[in-house]
Amino acid sequence: MPKLIRPPGPRWVIPGKNLFAFQRDTLKFMLDLARIYGDISYFKMGGQKVYFINHPNLIRDVLITHHDAYIKGRVLQRAKRLLGEGLLTSENPTHRRQRRLVQPAFHRARIAGYGEVMVEYAARFGARWHDGMQIDAAREMNRLTLAIVGKTLFGANTEAEADEVGTALSNLLGMFGYLMLPFSEALENLPLPAARRFRQARAQLDTVIYRIINERRASGEDAGDLLSMLLLAQDEEAGADNGDDAARDKKRDNRMSDVQIRDEALTLFLAGHETTANWLAFAWYMLATNTEAEAHLHEELDRVLDGRLPMPADVPSLVYTEMFLSEVLRVRPPAYAVGRLSIKETALGEYIVPPGTLVIMSQYVMHHDARYYDEPDTFRPERWAGDARDNRPQFAYFPFGGGARRCIGDGFAWTEAILILATLAARWRMRVAPDFTPELQPRITLRPKHGIPVTLYARR
Repeated sequence: MPKLIRPPGPRWVIPGKNLFAFQRDTLKFMLDLARIYGDISYFKMGGQKVYFINHPNLIRDVLITHHDAYIKGRVLQRAKRLLGEGLLTSENPTHRRQRRLVQPAFHRARIAGYGEVMVEYAARFGARWHDGMQIDAAREMNRLTLAIVGKTLFGANTEAEADEVGTALSNLLGMFGYLMLPFSEALENLPLPAARRFRQARAQLDTVIYRIINERRASGEDAGDLLSMLLLAQDEEAGADNGDDAARDKKRDNRMSDVQIRDEALTLFLAGHETTANWLAFAWYMLATNTEAEAHLHEELDRVLDGRLPMPADVPSLVYTEMFLSEVLRVRPPAYAVGRLSIKETALGEYIVPPGTLVIMSQYVMHHDARYYDEPDTFRPERWAGDARDNRPQFAYFPFGGGARRCIGDGFAWTEAILILATLAARWRMRVAPDFTPELQPRITLRPKHGIPVTLYARR
């Protein structure tokens, strides 16, 4: 039985020191905790008691073994002000029901259909580039993944709406720091400029989303996109239609309301482009600065594709491409940390976790742990060859989370990243300035703060 109440950790006489250090350089703060205090440490951030854990077994205990002892952490609780009760923010039983309803949209056959859209849009973007052109790879990938998720979520002839949703969503994400201020719920109702901008951007977003939902409901069309799946989704566990009016009414009640569809659509819109865009932006930087890896990738693309565009059926054959992207996710995971708030007393190793404690786990820190990765700061796709992934503990690598809350769209994201990279890298090289290193900006996701400025060079 655990007997020790409090793990070791930084103790500061100056109030707010940990909060200041955490906000100033989040990644360094977490790396230092792991380096100095080991697998589990304790600190206070503002008035919040925090445990930071850095061992696969401890992470498994939080995300799987004792998952019912935790709810989402402060960041995602505050994100409800934007995303509502979508899959990213909701708790059980709402989360369990919504996941059942959304899951069919991510079946393998559906993803293969989305893959054709991914290649079409990537090829269209690449056709606009020219030899010697200078672009921001991060911005281009953001625009590309935004267009793709707009098409796969909202269907045909909605690129204008996707751009409008994307602009409003970007404005809101830019104000996410405002959501994290103490008492932000109260501040939101005050006539402050930041509060007014937040309300206006959220209202703009809702206007567009609800208009699209109402138009689709009125048409009754199944466009084969994610929105159609959400509109038609029905909770089969609620019982079958026995032919009477009461049963039919009950089945109608087991479909999503417009508010639920809005929340899930926004969640999928955000998750469907923000994380993949950052993943691909860092992938281009790694290609530009690791010529040996680039040569291996180009050899595979030339051999498998032989000059044609990739197809979803090619994904299993693009083995090195997947290894390369796996390594990008290791060194620059867009989801760089995850938090859980304890709602009842539980144990972590030899320590007690009291209710109300925030437990933080970091993919970024875990993925740079020398116990599981030889030379962890070296970019080496070959470390993913063969069954290497299976030879590491489960949570030594968890770019998409784990347990019941594992990202529902990980298959979509993998297909998208592989097909986009294959489509564009088969035709283009990117090069960065010799002295350029992207500055990491950990917000909702890990992103390159000033983008990835590159020069394009045509391969053929």
